[in-house]
Amino acid sequence: MSSVAARRLGRFVIVAVVALGLAGCGSGDTSSADGTTVDNGFGDPGNCTVVDIAISSEKVDLMKELATDFNSQRNIVDGACVFVRPQTKASGAAATTLANGWDTAVDGPQPVIWSPASSAWGAIVNQRLADQGKPALAPSDATPFMLTPLVIAMPKPMADALGYPAKPVGYADLAKLATSPNGWADYGHPEWGAFRLGKTNPNFSTSGLSALIAQTYAAAGKTEGLSTEDLSNPAVIAQSKAIESSVVHYGDITMTFLNNWFRADKRGTALTYASAVAVEEKSLIDYNLGNPDGILDPGEVARPPKIPLVAIYPSEGTLYSDNPFFVLDAPWVSTPQRAGAAKFQEYVQTPENQAKVLKFGFRPGNPTVAVSDPITAANGVNPEPPATLLRVPAPRVMVDLLDKWQQFRKGARVLVVLDVSGSMGDDAGNGTETKLELAKSAAIAALDQFVDTDLVGLRIFSTNLGPQQDQQWLDLLPVEAIGPQREKIRSAIGNLVPTNGTPLFDVTQNSYQTMLDGYDPTRINAVILLTDGQNDDGNRDDDATQRETLINGLRTASASENARPVRIFTVAYGSDADKESLKAIAEASNAAAYTATDAKTIAKVLAQVVSNF
Repeated sequence: MSSVAARRLGRFVIVAVVALGLAGCGSGDTSSADGTTVDNGFGDPGNCTVVDIAISSEKVDLMKELATDFNSQRNIVDGACVFVRPQTKASGAAATTLANGWDTAVDGPQPVIWSPASSAWGAIVNQRLADQGKPALAPSDATPFMLTPLVIAMPKPMADALGYPAKPVGYADLAKLATSPNGWADYGHPEWGAFRLGKTNPNFSTSGLSALIAQTYAAAGKTEGLSTEDLSNPAVIAQSKAIESSVVHYGDITMTFLNNWFRADKRGTALTYASAVAVEEKSLIDYNLGNPDGILDPGEVARPPKIPLVAIYPSEGTLYSDNPFFVLDAPWVSTPQRAGAAKFQEYVQTPENQAKVLKFGFRPGNPTVAVSDPITAANGVNPEPPATLLRVPAPRVMVDLLDKWQQFRKGARVLVVLDVSGSMGDDAGNGTETKLELAKSAAIAALDQFVDTDLVGLRIFSTNLGPQQDQQWLDLLPVEAIGPQREKIRSAIGNLVPTNGTPLFDVTQNSYQTMLDGYDPTRINAVILLTDGQNDDGNRDDDATQRETLINGLRTASASENARPVRIFTVAYGSDADKESLKAIAEASNAAAYTATDAKTIAKVLAQVVSNF
């Protein structure tokens, strides 16, 4: 296994092992949850045959409804009742867990049925198992439960400028736009600036994985039969690099992009935040209905955006997230469980139950059920099936494609800013380690996911650091290629100790300015800011003014049409962190805020943060 592959697989292991499983209802794998949640609402199955199901989070509410109805009917197979019990498990995390070994103590019951967002994950699992000399787990002929195609979401004025839908638009057009020095000026709109693309990390997200497959097929001029040789074709690599060059940043969930876009729309800056984002059709429908994260909290009212999005179905073809029902060929699946799984699969495919997927914005998996509202032109989508559907490549090609992506993805330029204030010496909640000790281990593991050519620096902050009495931060390592200084970073992090106060606002402002001064337009420029406290620089009187000045300055800079985007990804660590301010900082810089209120989850959270690069 290559060092890149090992680091990529290591990241998957971190996420899968420590994931908590906070279930959501977004599209594909758009929930911030990437772990497991067993639904205790299903109670005691009694003497029934139990069929455990691991499902991606976008269909958890529907699956719970169907499972409850199914169980209430006391279905009998071979003389025994069947009891279906769903749990959420994000597709990428489940793929890693199935390939590396399912630990029931961490991951919940071993699944009889696995339903990720896309069949592509099954191919990846099977190939990883084959590489270990083990048999496949995921059948190649699984039945789709519900469908949603990958689309390129684009603000309507931009789609109009490209002539869509009268003029087909594909990945070749995006590559041309991405590499043009004139950007949108080529289409009469210099005020929109450069072409900016949002994509999720294909190691984490189904939409990111589907986009990677689709753009590679497009570059190879194929709709099926993508080969390992194609991945090494210079023309394929060149077009892939062109598309990736326009990426604003990556991420573990598409909701980061859609929520930032929605906030920008309210400020009238939607056209300068992003030009396009690769999402699933269902997510675009949610956005246009005024519900960008797919979840309406109690009392929340959907508010449609000022500028709606248009779903572009790439001319070269696209893929469905087909939500397959894999009845696993696993040694833990008994004959009665397999029969029970078949009974439940038959139940969910009935026209009555298939019609229920529509209310969630998905297309029925059963082709006899017609597509209807909300999949309509009024919501920015085409209810007709995509003209060209791409085939998931062979398993070997899928794994090689993920490895190749590491070579042509957009590079990162990141300053890691770690809080070493006195409170970081507090117990982490496990009785054996401090918060700083846990954070150090997590940071070392997460930073190992950067490739050698990424530029990474390390800054620590607290009051009274260094030789100067009033020094508030120290740069332990400069922002340089991480390869030659990887061991130095590990050592520097390992030697950190808790010190004094928390000058949060000052260090954030200075870190932002430092990255802005050395801005590299060919890379993702960002700050990762981790803190466990409130602003505490010895003067409480100016806290409100500092905060307002910082956040307003970030908003103004991010809204500029010629902005040099430096995004600040924040991590609120522990229960005392100023989550409100950290979220405001992240949103003002068009990034994402992460929380590790329980300090023991920091490894999972930092792995998610690094997925943005």
